Amino acid sequence: MEITRLALPGPGPTARDAALLCARLARLYEDGAAAVECDVSAVTAPDLATVEALARLRLAARGRPLRVTGASPALRALLHLAGLLQLLGEAEEGEPACGVQEGVQPGDPPL
Repeated sequence: MEITRLALPGPGPTARDAALLCARLARLYEDGAAAVECDVSAVTAPDLATVEALARLRLAARGRPLRVTGASPALRALLHLAGLLQLLGEAEEGEPACGVQEGVQPGDPPL
C-alpha cells in the first residue's frame, strides 16, 4: 500500500495551518490516498496549537488510516499531559492500545 505524506510546519503549526492541513488531508483522501503519514519532525516548539492541529487532523481522517511520525520527546510529553498520546497511535499508560479489546469475564454485564 502506498503511503501519502503530509508534513506539519515548524517550529509549530498555527490555527490557520490546522485548517489548511485538514483541507489538504481531506483532498488527499478524496484523491484516493489509502493511508496518510503525518510527519511532525519539523515541529520544534510544540504547544497547544500543535495538539489542536493533530486532534483536528485525526477527526478529519474520519477513521481512515492516519499515522503520525517524527514526534519529538517534547511533543510526546505534551500529548501525554493532554491525555492525547493515542494521536500518535500509542496507548496511554494503563490503557489498551487502539483497537485492542480488553478481555470479558463470564457474567460481566453488557455495556
